[in-house]
Amino acid sequence: MKSLFNLSFRYKIPLWGGVLIITATLAVSTALIVQSYDDLRSDLVSSSASLGRTLAKTLFSAMIQEEVWQAFAIIRAPLHEQSDDNLVQPEMILALDQHERVFVSSHPKSVPMLTDIRRIDDEFARLAEMIVAKPGPDAPIIDLAGARRFYAAVPVAEEGARLGTLVIVYSKEVFLPRFRAGAWRGAGIGLLVLTVLLPINWYWGQRTAAPLIALASSAGDVARGALLAPPPDIYAYDDELGRLFEAFGVMVKSLHEKTLLEEEMIRSERLAAIGRLSAGIAHEINNPLGGMLVALANFKRRYEDDERAGKTVAILERGLTQIRDTVSAMLVDAKVKGRDFAPHDLEDIRLLLSGEAHQEAVEIDIECGLTEPVALPATLVRQILLNLLLNAVHASPASTKVNCSVQFVEGQLRIKTTNAGNAIAAGLMDHLFEPFVSGNEEGHGLGLWVTYQIVTQLGGQISAESRDGLTQFRVMLPVGESNA
Repeated sequence: MKSLFNLSFRYKIPLWGGVLIITATLAVSTALIVQSYDDLRSDLVSSSASLGRTLAKTLFSAMIQEEVWQAFAIIRAPLHEQSDDNLVQPEMILALDQHERVFVSSHPKSVPMLTDIRRIDDEFARLAEMIVAKPGPDAPIIDLAGARRFYAAVPVAEEGARLGTLVIVYSKEVFLPRFRAGAWRGAGIGLLVLTVLLPINWYWGQRTAAPLIALASSAGDVARGALLAPPPDIYAYDDELGRLFEAFGVMVKSLHEKTLLEEEMIRSERLAAIGRLSAGIAHEINNPLGGMLVALANFKRRYEDDERAGKTVAILERGLTQIRDTVSAMLVDAKVKGRDFAPHDLEDIRLLLSGEAHQEAVEIDIECGLTEPVALPATLVRQILLNLLLNAVHASPASTKVNCSVQFVEGQLRIKTTNAGNAIAAGLMDHLFEPFVSGNEEGHGLGLWVTYQIVTQLGGQISAESRDGLTQFRVMLPVGESNA
């Protein structure tokens, strides 16, 4: 039984619906059959009572005058007048005297006159006992257990004088086949109803179960970490199930946003930790590095006439200077003082990058939406633009264009750069703003790292997107009071 309840709704709903339909159809068919039987019996009672009272009233005068032929004609008349198709046509009619002997019979050959009905057969003997025990004025249908016939007994009496009993005999062999025919008709109607309703129930069950199955599948996907909502058109109605789909979609969307936020927080915490570590290492390196450069400068002045020593010192000096520049790039201080970022800074950036863009055969298109300075350090914002545009120029194929848009919207400075070229690999995207991570073999990966540090320390956000052959960086910096 438990395995039945564990079935999928795809099968459970049609099965339970089919059971209910079959049960209801059987109940209705049974009720119709019982009603048919009751109607036949009621018609039989009504017909026999009417016929019995009419014949009994007519027989009274014939029996009191002992007119046998007249009585015979009276009881034979109904058998000749009624057609064979009449359901309540009697098989035999008997007129009994006060001692349950046959006064006259509609079938004198099989039941002769003056025959005690107790001697005909057991059924008539039991009928005689019932007539003696209950000589009532009515004509109830007498259905003896195991009998082959129905009987209606009507007293032949007038003004308190009772001459005998009129017995109307009905054969069950005629009654029951007609009842069975009605029962078969009821059963046929039930089968027709089942033939129509069961396929409709199966179709309706499948349609009802389909959205539930889709919802269960989506819930399983969510449990496995795949935040996928069911297709919005799978159930387009605004009932309880439709509202459940809507709530599930909102929940999946919230979980997706929460997951993205958690990933961003983890990435930000990782980058912040790397920044703190890098800054600490840079400070520790800069102290002995400065001493080494001073010592080399003193050594160079002392042995400036020694050509071999000068060459060696020059090599060491260039290496240490490169180390110093790399370490200095990892030290970002967003608290520098200076003027506000102004529209003319964009022209300076365009001029500074023109040589690099010409060398790479790339055009730079800068859209300026500023009409006045904004309260952000010009040096740091210029550094952000230079780093992003340089990366875009180096990543762009020849004869393409790098687009840059700088807008002041809703209290934020919004920077967007777009360039064509190969998409950034998915594995690289999660570590894009970490130091020494670069998609270019010639780059050292500090440009985006420095950009991220500046944006973070200014309280802004930076994001990257790469698809359909385009790479786009977005920077949003909240504008505060003037730093000038």
